[in-house]
Parts: sequence; structure tokens; C-alpha cells
Amino acid sequence: MDLSQAESGLSLGFHPHDSPVPRAPIADDSISLQIDSSFRCPSHSGPSIPLQLLEQPEKRRDEAVVDAEKEEDEQREEEEFSLLGHPLCLKRRRDGESSSCSSSSNPSKKASIEPGLESRIAAVRAWGNQPLCVADPEIFEIMENEKQRQFKGIELIASENFVCRAVLEALGSHLTNKYSEGMPGARYYGGNQFIDQIETLCCERALAAFSLNPENWGVNVQPYSCTSANFAVYTGLLLPKDRIMGLDSPSGGHLSHGYYTPSGKKVSGASIFFESLPYKVNPLTGYIDYDKLEERAIDFRPRILICGGSSYPREWDYARFRQIADKCGAILMCDMAHISGLIAAKECISPFDYCDLVTSTTHKSLRGPRGGIIFYRKGRKPRKRGMLPSQGDENDHYDFEEKINFAVFPSMQGGPHNNHIASLAIALKQVATPEYKAYIQQVKRNAQALASALLRRKCRLVTGGTDNHLLLWDLRTLGLTGI
Repeated sequence: MDLSQAESGLSLGFHPHDSPVPRAPIADDSISLQIDSSFRCPSHSGPSIPLQLLEQPEKRRDEAVVDAEKEEDEQREEEEFSLLGHPLCLKRRRDGESSSCSSSSNPSKKASIEPGLESRIAAVRAWGNQPLCVADPEIFEIMENEKQRQFKGIELIASENFVCRAVLEALGSHLTNKYSEGMPGARYYGGNQFIDQIETLCCERALAAFSLNPENWGVNVQPYSCTSANFAVYTGLLLPKDRIMGLDSPSGGHLSHGYYTPSGKKVSGASIFFESLPYKVNPLTGYIDYDKLEERAIDFRPRILICGGSSYPREWDYARFRQIADKCGAILMCDMAHISGLIAAKECISPFDYCDLVTSTTHKSLRGPRGGIIFYRKGRKPRKRGMLPSQGDENDHYDFEEKINFAVFPSMQGGPHNNHIASLAIALKQVATPEYKAYIQQVKRNAQALASALLRRKCRLVTGGTDNHLLLWDLRTLGLTGI
């Protein structure tokens, strides 16, 4: 049988001799199909059956129009998106179209699996939509008691604050549901286009809040706390057993800056994995002894010199710290956790003019969610005095950005808390307002008023007063230790 001359648009049909179906004649339609006698059953003899090439009927014009409209509808139902850089197309099911071919073709089978399904779906939805007071009355009652304690008591803990309603709304939002390991534009999971927008906006607002040039400073807003942020800096820039130097914890420093007990016990991870030597305040005045600090730093030669603390009520001399860091060849880092809000409002001296790295919490004077943040210098380093413009090499550029980001993820953390990042973006937007500056100014006035009242009552304050939002009341004369 030779079909080499058949044209497209033709179909094959079998018709007996005695009842041919009338069709439009085409060239060479006399082809017949016969079964060889050697394969034919003797009891079933019969005439040969002609094999005809039939023309496919042309579609009517109205059918063609319908098909064209159907194709356009299908194109509209297709949604294009990309996965890991590869374009994909998602075709949505039409309204009323069954989700299962087998169930639509077999109504009895569909009916057999549906009894009770709607009730189960309703039960799951009801369970997922219960308010807290219904879902867990016990936790709800405890939380309400804590709310009353916060609003009816006097809160004098310098590391605490009250966030605004918008921050709370973002914290308790659907952003909790999304996993987004990685950085904006380089995630391990799909569906992060809006998460990327939130984190990018948060970074932009963080730089703007502290009047930083994006060409000279970068920021990572993913750390879960300032302790995590500090350890990410150490992890990214140091090797195990490298040296760090920060304010001694009993002098007002923080455990994450390295601390040993008088018996030599290593308390924090910073002291376990790195060698730390603290500097201290003058026991008589309560001020940092910068001369002894410089002497110790030159002898100890730390890789990172840390300024900033948890309970130091005075301004920090960042210019002096810069001089000391340059003399001992150290990276200068500031932990501004307690006073970051005051620095943003320009009510405290800024460390950004002198430091290489700046870390902070986001929930203290910034009035944001609980978390951490890391600022790092980038771009070209300033030329040293006496160096010609033509002098320099690849080491003239800061290399903090990649090291810090890699230390945060994947070295230290998993997926960032997107609800926290959105809440931080909200708080940082408020930081840039005149209302926030007025708020910080009032906080300082309140602290100074409290200090003055205590001094009038012959109470002893460390350093004799305060330059920021906190003060230290020496209770040893009253026989109290704080334990």
C-alpha cells in the first residue's frame, strides 16, 4: 500500500463495496486492502475491502470563530512565572471545570468519596480561624495578665520599650508563614518576590534612619538578636582563638563582648571561641579610663576592638577609640544596642563617622521588634595620611559585605523572620519622623529629671548623672547588691 502521495488533512476510512459513503473524489482513491489467503480463516471468506483516502470536512466558519475564542481564553488562563531563573507557565482551571477527570466521568465514584468531606473541611477551617481566647484560653489569660502588668506598672528597665500598634500587626501577620533563606534576589525557595521587596525596603530605611550613604555602607537586617549579630561579625571576620576586646561586663559591657568570671569561667560564646581581654571603667569616677584602655590594647593587639555597652550612661569617645584601633591594628566595632534610637534622632554622638562595623538591637530605643542589625562599611577605604593617590592595591577596599552576609546565613542562622523584618521596616520609617525625635528628646529629659530627683535625695549615681536614656544608681551604700 503506497501512501507517499497522501497530503496532510486526509484520513483513512474502511467501506465495503456494497455501501460506499459518498465523499468528494480525490486523486488515486482506488486503494484497496486485501488479506493474504495464507492468513485468512477458511470459514471467513469475503470480498476485499477498499481503502479510501477521505478528505477531512472543512470546519464551518462559526466553529473556527469559537475555536479561536477558546484559544484566546486558554492564553488568558495561563500565568507566566519563573522558578530558579527558568520561565514556566501555569494554566489555571476554568470555572466549573472538574479537578479530577475520573470523578467527572464517573459520577457514582465522585458521590462515593464526598460524604462527610464538606463537614471535615468546615471543621478544619473553623479550627484554623479560632481566635486566641478560644483556641487556647490558658495562654490568652496569661498574656492578658502580662499586658495589665506592663500598662499598670512602672517599667524602668532600660533595654525594654513599648512598640506601636503597626509593629505588632506586622509581627502577628501572614509573613510568619514564608520561608526565605538567602538574600534578596538569591533565595533558596520560590515565591519570595514580595519578601524581597520588604527586606530591600527595610535595608533602605535602615541606612536612611542613620543618614548613611548606600555607596559607603551596607546593612544586614536578618539577625535574630544583637548577640547573634555580634557573633556573626566574629564568625565572618575572625578565626577561632582570635582576640577581641570590649568593656568588662561588671563595668557596663555586654556578655557578647567576651566575659570571664573572677574564677576564670568562660560565660559567653565569645569567650569560649575567642580570646577576650576587657577594659574597665575607673572605679571612682565610673568613666572609661581611655589611657589604660590604650595601654592594654597595644599590649593585647585585638583583631576587633569593641565600643558600646549595656549600662554606660555617658557619651562614648569614638574618635579616641579610632586612634587606639589604628595604633593596635584592630577593626573598630560599635555595639550601639541601647542608644541606637538616640543616635538616629541625633541626640547622641554617632559612631558611624569612626567605626568600621556597627551592630544594634532593634527593640530598645528604636521601638521596633526584637531582633538585631549589622551595618558594615563598603567601597574604597580612605587613604592614609601621606599616601599618594596612585598608591594602593586591592586591599584598599573593604571586604566586610560578603563575609558578614555569609556569616549570618548560612553560617549562623536559617531562614530570616520575615514578620520581624517587616516590623523593623515600619519602626525605621517612624524613626525618620519629627515625632520620633521629639519622643527621644522627652526620654532624655525624663532620665535627667529622674537623676536630679535621686541626687537631691542623696542617692549616689555612677558618673553623677546621664547623657542618654539610662542611669546607674549605686545601691551598695544601702546594703543591696541587685541579686
